[in-house]
Amino acid sequence: MISTIVVVGGGQAGAQAVDTLRREGFAGRLVLICDEPELPYQRPPLSKKYLSGELAAERLPFRHRAFYDEHRIELKLGLGAAALDPRARRVDLTNGEALTYDRLLLCLGATARRLTCPGADLPGLHYLRSIADVTAIRSAIKPGSRVVIIGGGYIGLETAATCCQMGCEITVLELADRVMNRVVAPCVSQFFAQEHRARGINILCDTRVTRLEGTECVERVICADGSETAADVVIVGVGAIATTALASTAGLACDNGIIVDEYCRTQDEAIFAAGDCTNHPSLRFGRRVRIESVDNAFEQAKTAALNLLDRKIAHDRVPWFWSDQFDNKLLIAGLSQDYDQQVLRGDPASRSFSVCYLKGNELMAVEAINHSKDYMAARKLIAEHAQMNSVKLANPNLALKEAVAEPV
Repeated sequence: MISTIVVVGGGQAGAQAVDTLRREGFAGRLVLICDEPELPYQRPPLSKKYLSGELAAERLPFRHRAFYDEHRIELKLGLGAAALDPRARRVDLTNGEALTYDRLLLCLGATARRLTCPGADLPGLHYLRSIADVTAIRSAIKPGSRVVIIGGGYIGLETAATCCQMGCEITVLELADRVMNRVVAPCVSQFFAQEHRARGINILCDTRVTRLEGTECVERVICADGSETAADVVIVGVGAIATTALASTAGLACDNGIIVDEYCRTQDEAIFAAGDCTNHPSLRFGRRVRIESVDNAFEQAKTAALNLLDRKIAHDRVPWFWSDQFDNKLLIAGLSQDYDQQVLRGDPASRSFSVCYLKGNELMAVEAINHSKDYMAARKLIAEHAQMNSVKLANPNLALKEAVAEPV
């Protein structure tokens, strides 16, 4: 009998898991451990409307305190899990408290990748993963502040756009030859770089940061080519690392995430994991993946909750991602790492276009820029393993579904 379930992690996955468990009829003891002092809250707005002040703090939580009280969910706020003993089925908290469980769900998320260059410990250097991070950034910037952003990925460019709208002078330093190079096609990178530059943001690619300098706080960023960029504030967005220490120290298999099967179960039958911290099999794409996205955390946590209750449901969703930068929305469906053809739909100059990725003739992924219709159609077609006619696909006047190849 399952009488106690403990969920470690108060992000999107953890919050969704406890909600699903109660909705699905679990009536036993349910504990949610959150290492931050706040109620579980949304993170996508942190680099956008919450940073700018457009979104009030009280609108960030997924649920108000009354929800957790009403559904008898014990919240352990401001406490981390210090140790895990799978044999004893016990989690030790940072305050010395110990919790025993029948089933355990790890929703540990990911942590910001840290700079390791000289000067990385200077005051004035910030990361953006939490409410506390945003509070520190807000207090450090004002109109006219020289903000240097290291990293031209989603977080870097979203933060650049927001700080630009707050009146700051922005420089983005990117190691690769183009922004968002790991996740989008070259023409999409070029489009977003142009959109940022048109608003006065200085983007420098092929630029490696070697050290930060300053007397009492960071004052300039030094790059490998000898160039210097003056800075009042430095914000780092160079990727994230799956949080696995608790699991690996307890003997659970980890490799770029906590290893789970399609049912979100680790090698220990009583321990499951969901969200950014997991390395899981994608049945749709035929390989193991670690996906950092709100949608994956939400869906995998729902699936994990069902499997905690022995429902035997496989996690097999088409992943999707989004990014808002200025008035542009980037929507991505599927995974584009394994493809042999790209097809451009529309003209980037129109500010509404898509890039489709095919393997053979099968649609694997779509990047839609200000084109929600292509994105919505792509999610369904990718799930169906749709075979496409590439000539029709390249015609933006045809709906995406009209480009499906005729059966042979």
